[in-house]
Amino acid sequence: MPFNLRGDDVCRPTPPTPLPNPYWVAFSPSVAKLLGVELRANNLPKDPEWLDVLAGNQLNAGELIFSNPISTVYSGHQFGSWAGQLGDGRTILLGDINNLELQLKGAGRTHYSRMGDGRAVLRSSIREFLCSEAMHALGLPTSRALALVGSKQAVRRETMETAAICSRIAPSFIRVGHFEHFASLQNVVRLKELADLLIAEFYPECLANKGPYLNLFKEISARNAKLVAQWQSVGFCHGVLNSDNTSVLGLTIDYGPFGFLDQFQIDHICNHSDHGGRYAYHRQPQIMYWNMACLASAMLPLLELEHSAEESQDLLRSALEEFSVIYTKEWHQLFRSKLGLQSKEDGDTALIERLLQAMHDSKIDFTNFFRSLSNIKKDSMPIEILQKDEFVDRENIDQWFADYVNRLQSELLNDAERNGLMNQVNPKYILRNYLAQAAIEKAQQDDFSEVQKLHQILMHPFDEQETFEHYSKSPPVDMQAIPVSCSS
Repeated sequence: MPFNLRGDDVCRPTPPTPLPNPYWVAFSPSVAKLLGVELRANNLPKDPEWLDVLAGNQLNAGELIFSNPISTVYSGHQFGSWAGQLGDGRTILLGDINNLELQLKGAGRTHYSRMGDGRAVLRSSIREFLCSEAMHALGLPTSRALALVGSKQAVRRETMETAAICSRIAPSFIRVGHFEHFASLQNVVRLKELADLLIAEFYPECLANKGPYLNLFKEISARNAKLVAQWQSVGFCHGVLNSDNTSVLGLTIDYGPFGFLDQFQIDHICNHSDHGGRYAYHRQPQIMYWNMACLASAMLPLLELEHSAEESQDLLRSALEEFSVIYTKEWHQLFRSKLGLQSKEDGDTALIERLLQAMHDSKIDFTNFFRSLSNIKKDSMPIEILQKDEFVDRENIDQWFADYVNRLQSELLNDAERNGLMNQVNPKYILRNYLAQAAIEKAQQDDFSEVQKLHQILMHPFDEQETFEHYSKSPPVDMQAIPVSCSS
């Protein structure tokens, strides 16, 4: 098992709490194939026992037995403040299949549930299932979702809702918070075991040079720098980017109050519980940097095994500063690609930033606008560019388009080649809040067809899919501000 540390100070045995009368809400055949789960013609598991396994009602499917389900302890910073001990409050690690950890989210109370019931509701579980798979299809590192199982069991949140369990997979769900937990207890033995586990399983290249723990920090920081740049490039807002929600494998995990941008607002806040805007779209890079600083602090005792305290601090401080360099390089590359620019020129940064400011000022649909840019040709005349009509400051955007067309003329690719490449990086379909909400409302009436249809569409975000053209549209005016909170 990838998470093979044991002991009551690390994890606790946690049998799932059975979910009465479970039923399938959604299922991902592509994830099932990763796990080697045989499917019937309807793309559900051939072995019917899988429904009860993923509902927490039994621990075996055929010869496959999950003999030791656990929940793990971690700590962390939440909204910038030290929260102390946390842990898997409603997530249970069943075990691993094909070197992938399989978790049940919403399978009942654990040792770390505190005052919670350990359940998840259908509403939030639908959002996590769909977004996990949508992010994967967009090419972003993420946990995946195998299935969504529902039940009529009542769960109280702001109102009475029904329970659901989302089964999710990842190579590992180890977080920055795991390191912070053992560092806060000054337990260097456990810190070392955790770091050694990560190096052995996921970062063997860190052993190639001296200082494996410094190398480990650099690799984790680099992955997360690139990840947050990718979030920015597709207009994704995590919503609650606490250190305990930050993966040490550079994966997007813990889909709670997330949201994709519709109208571009650089200071967009997707979580209505985030009153100070700590996790707003434009702050995500600096927050991820802050989380990496938390990791550096937690890993300091490991470096002190090989260096003096002062030297260890200097090494980590220098390594932490690489985050901004890596992020900036990745961000520029991603946004150049979104504009169809294969080469690099000195004025590219200004060209990108001018566009984003104009989009912010006019509240332009982020996804649809970038998708539409692939239709502009090198010899386009300003009067032919229809996108300019969406902007308030016409003089400013006319100048931008003139500069953009001029910049395209220095590219070697022809219009058709550039169009093809741009449409591979600028999606047509994203999980818009209003689409998710429509699927949720149908599901709450026992109609899961919209969840399944959205899943099908979002697994091919770059394709035209003419039958589903209307799923690419901006939200109606009355659906532009759907509140999303941490409640699950």
